[in-house]
Amino acid sequence: MTNLTHLRLAAREIFEAALRAVDPSAAVLRAVRLEGSTLSICDTAIDIGSRPVYSIAIGKAAEKMAAALEEILGERLTTGIIASNAPRSGPTGSDRIEGTQVNNLRHTVFHGGHPEPNEQSLAAARACFGLLDKANAEHALVIFSISGGGSAMIEWPISEDITLADLRTANKALVNSGASIGEINAVRRAFSSVKGGRLAARAPNCDQVTLIVSDVPVDEERNVASGPSLAPPADAPDAREVIARYNLAYQLPETIVRTVYSEPKLFAEESRALRRHFVLLDNRRALEAAAEAARQRGFATEIFSDTSDQPITEGCTQLLERLTQLREQIGKAPNESVGKVVCLISGGEFACPVTGDGIGGRNLETALRLACASTLILSHNEHFVAVCAGTDGIDGNSPAAGGIVDNTTIARAKAIGLDPDNFLERSDAYSFFVALGDVVATGPTGTNVRDLRILLGGRE
Repeated sequence: MTNLTHLRLAAREIFEAALRAVDPSAAVLRAVRLEGSTLSICDTAIDIGSRPVYSIAIGKAAEKMAAALEEILGERLTTGIIASNAPRSGPTGSDRIEGTQVNNLRHTVFHGGHPEPNEQSLAAARACFGLLDKANAEHALVIFSISGGGSAMIEWPISEDITLADLRTANKALVNSGASIGEINAVRRAFSSVKGGRLAARAPNCDQVTLIVSDVPVDEERNVASGPSLAPPADAPDAREVIARYNLAYQLPETIVRTVYSEPKLFAEESRALRRHFVLLDNRRALEAAAEAARQRGFATEIFSDTSDQPITEGCTQLLERLTQLREQIGKAPNESVGKVVCLISGGEFACPVTGDGIGGRNLETALRLACASTLILSHNEHFVAVCAGTDGIDGNSPAAGGIVDNTTIARAKAIGLDPDNFLERSDAYSFFVALGDVVATGPTGTNVRDLRILLGGRE
């Protein structure tokens, strides 16, 4: 017999196991080592001799990655810059005030904006320009640590006509448009002096290595933080086509649209210096860790790779249909159906257009939609639990990572007068889960490898 409380606890524990497996500090410590004057990064050995070594870390995992790099390099690290949004402390734990710049040992820290750029985002770009100009003159080694969320944490417009207010308006319109990350970044790159490799292009004489904690689909790592150190993918969408496809011409500031439709700015030619990049962590690692945690509990487990970045309604339907299929398969297996729990795990980021002015994000909305749809699919004697949460700990404009639902969620909501459809219409899933006490709150995790959806099913 399956206990619903135990299933809810197990789902939370599986999510927490996945988070532990994608710690950026541990990933950098595994990938980088210094022996004498030889710096080994994954499969690449670099004789740094007496050359200066600079660090630029950008994104939600920036502080943890920079801290690990500083631990490895010690005195060999000349200096570095961090553009992150962690509000409390730098890589070594020293306190700092939000929105200020402080020296934290060998790194200077900027608290860039997220999900929209702020003044510190611009300040971070100016500081990086200065560092890279110096590094270029010295033919130094530059190590970039890039992670998700960095698109807003460092920015500089390619045109003097574009203001910070324009950048903020454009970013909000793009994120809420329902476009894919590749499409969003195609537009972002068209008006940025940082994105699409333009930041790294300021130091053509420097050897450069990029370490990536990826929050994008597999093999699309050039889109992480809009690729400040990597040229755009060869098959990147055309920014003007994206604007037309999502009717963005009247939502984006006129200065942005004019810049995008002007003559395209050519990206810098490839340098003869070293250029390597390595993905240290991605969604697959989180999925595999979650699956292992589920198997250790005796659950019949499957990673459902077919469901990743679909429109949210389509993705929710596929998840529940596959969970039902798994349950039926287990039920037909001799001597295995009694008390057997199935666990379906998927990752990625569903496309979730914002339709109201409420509080929430795609994970909270996914959880609520799963709860609604499960009442139509599951039998009366089947327990169902789902945790949908972002590995960065922040879902949309809410302070939560996501939410947890079960086969009693909708009944409990209606019993206290909550209409799930109304919350969905207002993009206000966070308020729904707060009322039920079913918010998954981790706080900022210091990592970012996309979302996890953990579904459990079992018979009473």
